[in-house]
Amino acid sequence: MAEVLMIDAAVIFDMDGLLINSEPFWHRAEVEVFNALEVPLHESMCNQTMGLRCDEVVSYWYARFPWTGTSQSEVAERIINRVSELVATLGQPMPGAVETIQLCQQMHLPLGLATSSPICLIDVVLNKLNLQDTFDVISSAQTEEFGKPHPAVYLTTANRLGVHPQKCVAFEDSIRGIISAKAASMRCIAVPALEEREDPRFAML
Repeated sequence: MAEVLMIDAAVIFDMDGLLINSEPFWHRAEVEVFNALEVPLHESMCNQTMGLRCDEVVSYWYARFPWTGTSQSEVAERIINRVSELVATLGQPMPGAVETIQLCQQMHLPLGLATSSPICLIDVVLNKLNLQDTFDVISSAQTEEFGKPHPAVYLTTANRLGVHPQKCVAFEDSIRGIISAKAASMRCIAVPALEEREDPRFAML
């Protein structure tokens, strides 16, 4: 929180696992959908693709366990629809997330959202958290040629905010997200899940 008070430009938030407790929903949806295709995915394997776009997650597992009869785009759609259902019924804000956003608003800081999730899921999350009119700019990596850890979605968000990337600070919970923000020349505040906090890769900050 002290670092937020030092910011003099813009703040950009990730969404999944940072604003809302959706990472378990992604894991659950991926296991359900992939298992139905006879892909031997179990929950502990889902961390391998944390932070990737859904289409990239599907491509990742297709390369390892190719299936037939269902297109990769249809599989991605099934996963996103299932996550949307779970968010709408079970989603809860992450501790301190809404309060941090409110603090930034009180400081009149421009706010951006830069997520790997598609727009349809962004809408579900923001409605669930009552944050529909909170962000000045909302960007989805689904519209970029490359998703995180590529910096494209963060650079796009900064550009649309009209703020130089070096004047932005990002909040991220995943290693790929941190790499994305740092590659965009932004400062980054990591908020990893409890079980991830001993990961030495967070030392890149």
